[in-house]
Amino acid sequence: MSTTADPLAALGALPGVADSVDSVRKAVDRVYGHRIMRRRSNEITSEAALRGARGSAALSGADWALEEVRRRSDFSGDGEARTIGAALRLTAEAGQLLSIWRQSPLRVLARLHLVAAAENDEAAGRPRLAGEPVDEPLVELDAPDSDEVAGRLEGLSRLIIAGGSAPALVTAAVVHGELLSLRPFGSHNGLVARAAERIVLVGSGLDPKSVCPAEAGHGEQGRAAYVGALDGYASGTPEGMAAWIAHCGRAVELGARESTAVCEAMQRGAA
Repeated sequence: MSTTADPLAALGALPGVADSVDSVRKAVDRVYGHRIMRRRSNEITSEAALRGARGSAALSGADWALEEVRRRSDFSGDGEARTIGAALRLTAEAGQLLSIWRQSPLRVLARLHLVAAAENDEAAGRPRLAGEPVDEPLVELDAPDSDEVAGRLEGLSRLIIAGGSAPALVTAAVVHGELLSLRPFGSHNGLVARAAERIVLVGSGLDPKSVCPAEAGHGEQGRAAYVGALDGYASGTPEGMAAWIAHCGRAVELGARESTAVCEAMQRGAA
């Protein structure tokens, strides 16, 4: 990241990023301007949460059909079922942490990991220690050591608390990319990173009703595109960073498109 006084704002000035920001804003506005949103926004929010959780879980290796996720009530079985359950819990929890995020993002991240792990694990809710392994098979980047993780988490926390003029998309993309690159926890880092992205998008006011699930958009773009874009972020080059932000922007657009389709279906059913 840039070392300027407002590095997130500097990323917003990268070539092509303004176009992504504008495209995302238009996509979000289309959903919020739909007539169904005026009467049934809570239903759209609930459906978006389900679809977002399904998309996030798919990227973590549990690619279940939406109706199967909707139908199931017990997610305590095999590894895929537990991943789906973790994604659903995180989606529900994220909305409860918005007021804490700007004051104590590290506390929120710890809570997210604790919720995702949901098991008797002494490492749940804390960053990994020196020598502890990382279970995140989707990401093949070398995992930074615990000292680097601690330093970069602290730097990310300071950026969030300080705020700034960067667009919400840029901040959300950096939070997501930094957490997934660092993999600060021993497990569930992808799920936590995508939940944190959701918190930024909602808490910033870009998507206050949480009806544009970026997680669904990330899932729709596929694991290969996701990993490729993350490699760009991890490279630290302007081109790579811009490509990652654009990828995250496209995910928000696709999430908005899903909710627009849900609105249209509800409108047809009410006709």
